[in-house]
Amino acid sequence: MMQKIDNIHPGVAIIIFDENRKVLLQKRADVGLWGLLSGHVELGESVKEAAVREAWEETGLDIRITRLIGVYSDPKSQVFKYPNGITTHFITTYFEGEVVGGQITSSSPETLELRYFAIDDLPTDILPMHPQWLKDALCEQEAAFIR
Repeated sequence: MMQKIDNIHPGVAIIIFDENRKVLLQKRADVGLWGLLSGHVELGESVKEAAVREAWEETGLDIRITRLIGVYSDPKSQVFKYPNGITTHFITTYFEGEVVGGQITSSSPETLELRYFAIDDLPTDILPMHPQWLKDALCEQEAAFIR
């Protein structure tokens, strides 16, 4: 039987690489785990606008979207239970972004720490769906994934 889901939200996720192809991860304040940058789409904004805004809010970096990696909606990986007991099903649009300005800062209340990691040296305390997202970002296929 499927778990009780309280709500459904459009979400965005963004992967950013540095010049050495290290990936930027955020240690999240809400769950204490590392993950790719991600967040909710707000009323009246596009998924692209949401991705740029979330990156700015969580890191202080200005980015431009360079590629759509995929759209993720499978409840097996996209239903997330928060520590407060609320269970949300996310429909996540996942982009690659490129830094075009700003200064990296972890001053957001949502961010405990920001750090670039080598692909083969990721933290073990990472959000469960993010290793698949990372794998998809590293795959050089042209077409977006629909998972």
